[in-house]
Amino acid sequence: MEQLLFVLLACVLVSFCSGQSSKMCHQQPCPEYQVTETNKDFEERLYVATDWITTKLDSKETVDVLAANKRLKDYCQRQKEAGHDIPDSWPVLITVTEGKDASDFYLSWFVPPGTEPEIPDALVNVQHKNAATVYVRSFGGSPSLNSGQENAKVLREALIKAGKTFDPHTSIGAAYDSYFSLIHHNEIWIYAAL
Repeated sequence: MEQLLFVLLACVLVSFCSGQSSKMCHQQPCPEYQVTETNKDFEERLYVATDWITTKLDSKETVDVLAANKRLKDYCQRQKEAGHDIPDSWPVLITVTEGKDASDFYLSWFVPPGTEPEIPDALVNVQHKNAATVYVRSFGGSPSLNSGQENAKVLREALIKAGKTFDPHTSIGAAYDSYFSLIHHNEIWIYAAL
């Protein structure tokens, strides 16, 4: 099944590792940002520096997404047992980087400021992202790989039309709700070119 965003939100149902609290983050920590520009097709946001726990997916198949989710959950449990609790937070990300011959997929959970994961793990990285400009397209409805790909395409076209420069190879699906939620807030993120 190639419904990567569906699986991403299904992963949210499994408890995982308690920014800025907002309606879409359900009063949980989430990355802080300022909206610097808004138009009908996207928002331009300036995100502060953030940290994420990230693991690579072997593929976009459901079994591999669930295995990555388990790796992050186990990592958080080991951190908690060592006295380094990673609180629940939003969003959960799936990053897709398209290469010349293949694509890479990563699952990431936001690490709230002041949280210090310290137990090393060969399969889970603590990834620091510097402050950056991110172009964001929000969309609702039940998430799926198809809706994510469609919205990434619409966002890229809107960015070209607006004369924005961006990373054409990487897009990020951000999920803020359980798959079984009645209302879904989904986003596609594309980083501005440096």
